[in-house]
Formats: sequence, structure tokens, C-alpha cells
Amino acid sequence: MANRDYAGQGESGSLRRPASLSRRWHIDMPLLLLLLLLSAVGLGILYSASGGELAHARRQAVFIGVAFVVMVAAAQLSLEAYQRWSLWFYFGGCCLLVAVLFFGDGAKGAQRWLQLGNFRFQPSEVLKLVVPIAVATYLCRRSLPPSFAVILGALAIIALPVALIVRQPDLGTAILIAASGMFALYLAGLSWKWLGGALLGLMVAIWPIWNWGLRDYQRQRILTLFNPDADRLGSGWNIFQSKAAIGSGGLQGKGYMQGTQSQLDFLPESDTDFIVAVLAEEWGLWGVLLLLLLYLLIIARGIYISFTARQLFGCLLAGSITLTFFVYVFVNIGMVTGILPVVGVPLPLVSRGGTAVVTLMAGFGILMAIATESRRTHF
Repeated sequence: MANRDYAGQGESGSLRRPASLSRRWHIDMPLLLLLLLLSAVGLGILYSASGGELAHARRQAVFIGVAFVVMVAAAQLSLEAYQRWSLWFYFGGCCLLVAVLFFGDGAKGAQRWLQLGNFRFQPSEVLKLVVPIAVATYLCRRSLPPSFAVILGALAIIALPVALIVRQPDLGTAILIAASGMFALYLAGLSWKWLGGALLGLMVAIWPIWNWGLRDYQRQRILTLFNPDADRLGSGWNIFQSKAAIGSGGLQGKGYMQGTQSQLDFLPESDTDFIVAVLAEEWGLWGVLLLLLLYLLIIARGIYISFTARQLFGCLLAGSITLTFFVYVFVNIGMVTGILPVVGVPLPLVSRGGTAVVTLMAGFGILMAIATESRRTHF
């Protein structure tokens, strides 16, 4: 009788252990600790890359603080809420991209920002989350693996914002957004023959894209990739200085804030696109490897969350967010080391930027929501 009474109390929850703070707030602690460590390392690198300007690091710290608040807020929403609001997210994001074309702020020949009073943000960054949410919602409501009609529908969802972003122009962000949607489609069971067909179609389209789809400076970036020494003082200057900084760092580096290429302003965009070259010059190969280890651990945690998700929507979305984060890192380091053309992709959570870091952390908040979805019914 006593045993039955005890069991009954356990089932009713009267003897249930109190939930931890991380469970109540739907926080994935391993992911949170990795993100905190990466953010701290990023601030240290940014302080050096900006020439010891405390104001730059302080401003970025404020953005990071706001981003963590956004991350926690994003983790509180259920996956059903993200699915329910996915259409409105997508419609609103596309409207913002259209607004950029008509009312956007321009800089360095590109029109990518919206100015609202003292607040300036880049709407295309938001689409890095909106597109995978929309594609994952579309796919999980249909039979899988996707049929030809379903694939066309998913491609249409991806194509609209990508086309609007290419018009800005912002090829790097367009590639990332296209990748984020394609990852969700691939994880839904896209056949290899479709991937092979897409690759063949891309090869056929290279000539018209080169002649009519790219601007002159974009063609020059691709040509510079294959022959950076052709114009060292012009189009090849960025990659030449980047390689010089990386090579001069050696194994152990020159020491914190002791880099010549970055501190003497030879290295362009040292606090944004080429910030990893600053790390390589000052901390050497070992410093770069430690940073890559942090990224690897975050990506591994994201993949684990995707594999253990209880819903198809969560699996597709977590996988897409994680793989897009990988592409972020790969493209940035690839262009800084000269194996990819320079497309203006910052190093996540290390490069200077407000909208980008907030969007990234919102994505990690969604990952936490997916990781903790099985606990929601208990609180």
C-alpha cells in the first residue's frame, strides 16, 4: 500500500524535483558556454583588430549583450509558434528587402541597410533565419522525400529573397541564404540525382551568369582568385596583405596587438571580413586552430541537436541553421586564405557587426528551443 501511495504521488508530480534554471528557461548549457567563450575571444580579437580602440569593442559588447537576450527570448518560443508565424516572417522579410531597394542606405556602391532614426540595420541578415524557417515549415507539411512539385515550391521560396538581395548587390549574403534553404531541402531527403542535375545546370549556366549575371567588380574578384599577383596594388591588394599577415604569424604569432600588417593599417577590413588574418598574425597557427576548435564544437552541438530533435520541423531547421553557420566560417576563412573569391562574408561572432551577431544568436536561440522541446510539456 505504501509503495502504491508513493508511486501515485510520483505520477501526480508532488515529489517531482524542481526544474533547474536552464530547463525553466529552455537553455542548452553546452551550447551557451561555447557561445560565451567564442564571444569573449571575438571581443579580444576585435579590440586588437581595431587598433586598441575601446569604443569599438565596447559597442560590439553591447550588441553581443543584446544578442544573448534575443537568443534567450527565441528559445522560449515553441516550434509550433515558429511554424504558425513562418509565413508572416517570410512576407515581412521580403517586404523589408523591397524597402531596401527603394529607401535603403548605400555604402561602397551597395544599398543594403535601412535607417530608422538612429537605428541602422541590414534586413538581409534576418532572411538567413526566415528562409530556413519558411522552407522547413513548407516541407514538413508535405510527404517526403519531396516530389518534383514540392522541390519547385521550395526553390521558389528560396529564389525570391535571394533575387532581391542580389539586386542590392550582396552576393555573399545571397549565397548564404540560398544555402540555408537548400540545406533544409537536402535534409528532407532530396535525391542525389536532383543534386547532380542541379550541378549540371549550374555548369551550363556559368557562361550566361558570367556575361550577364555578374557586375564588373564581381568578375574581377573571381579573376583575382586565380591570379592574385596580376594586380597587387589594385584588385589583389586585399588578399596579398591577408596572406602576408597569415604567413608572418608562423606557428606562435607575433604577440597580442603586435601584428604589423593590421596595426599599421596594411590589412584592409581588418575588423570585419579579414579579422582572422589578424588572429593568425598575432597568435599564429595555434591561435587559429583553437578558434576553429571552438567553431567545430558549436557545429557538432548543433548537429547533435538536429539528430535528436523530436519533430521533423525541428530536425530540418536545426540542421539548416547549423550547416549555414558552417558555411559562414568556411567561406570567410576560405576567402581570407585565397581559396575562395572575396564575397564580403564576416567571421561569425568575431567580426564587427550588429545585425549579423543578433541574427546569429537568434538562430542559436531557435536551436535551444529545438533542443529543449521535449521538456516543455513538464513545466
